[in-house]
Amino acid sequence: MKQLFSPINIKNLDLKNRVVMPPMCQYSVTAEDGTPNDWHLTHYISRAVGGTGLIIVEMTNVEPDGRISNNCLGLWSDDQIPAYKKIVDGVHAQGAKIAIQIAHAGRKAEDAETPVAPSPIRFSEKYKEPRALSTAEVKEMVDKYKQAARRAVEAGFDSIELHGAHGYLIHQFHSRYTNKRDDEYGELTRFGTEVIEAVKSEMPADMPLILRISATEFVEEGYTLEGGIEIAKTYKAAGVDIFDVSAGGEGAIAPSRHPGFHAGYMLPFARAMREALHVPVMAVGNLETPRLADAVIGNQEADFVAVGRGMLRDPYWAIHAAHELGQEIQVPVQYERGFA
Repeated sequence: MKQLFSPINIKNLDLKNRVVMPPMCQYSVTAEDGTPNDWHLTHYISRAVGGTGLIIVEMTNVEPDGRISNNCLGLWSDDQIPAYKKIVDGVHAQGAKIAIQIAHAGRKAEDAETPVAPSPIRFSEKYKEPRALSTAEVKEMVDKYKQAARRAVEAGFDSIELHGAHGYLIHQFHSRYTNKRDDEYGELTRFGTEVIEAVKSEMPADMPLILRISATEFVEEGYTLEGGIEIAKTYKAAGVDIFDVSAGGEGAIAPSRHPGFHAGYMLPFARAMREALHVPVMAVGNLETPRLADAVIGNQEADFVAVGRGMLRDPYWAIHAAHELGQEIQVPVQYERGFA
């Protein structure tokens, strides 16, 4: 029987359990260089000590103006690689695996002087109007993702996640709500597909690629779950191995599309993606109760459970959850007395 603390293998990614720390921005770097610091080192390694199977580093951007804020991480320079490698090595030393989420905020880049996007449509009245990327600039952007992936591989990450959800750049391209282009990138999944193929070209063949996707949009005019599945099918064919299934983020939530925020409110999206795509999926959305997280795996609704806010409150969420569930987990020898 599959449980929250049973192992899983995807290509060369061997995880000791199904507990994932999802990417959560810390807004804690020096604005000038976007390089992780001692806060990030402690933040990620402590979750590895706490028993998490897979840790995904927060949204890490392919260029300075691609960040949500100037205090967000970046991976646009080889000079940034050593700081990431230090985190990777520290996490590995504690028996966990680590991925990194590569992204570009597009029209949601709050501190960019002029944000860029597929089309000049602002996110809201509080945001700046973006400039539409030229066709040549879109192709250059694909290469920026590729180079960031190369750096992630050099830093020793076990997997790479692309952020194709929550209204950021890849999502902006594959949504009719934000993509009004009349060039070749008016084909909604073209940009995302090219990014996937470029990133895969820099990854070892046995390293899995994760894509975070908004399974549905919450604006009235947005795509539905059926549309999200069709987008995901295209990305699966391009090379995605695991889908991190979220939703929304592209605009204000319409009352008719509001999912609620109850425990497990996004589980139907993960389950539908898993059934349609026949690939591993990660579930998100208020899954921080150990018994609910365990039920997600036991009922085969998803293959991984991402615990966000719960893990911000408790770096040792995984150890405490295993103890509550009566499932086996390796506790650091220094802490064994606390569980005797």
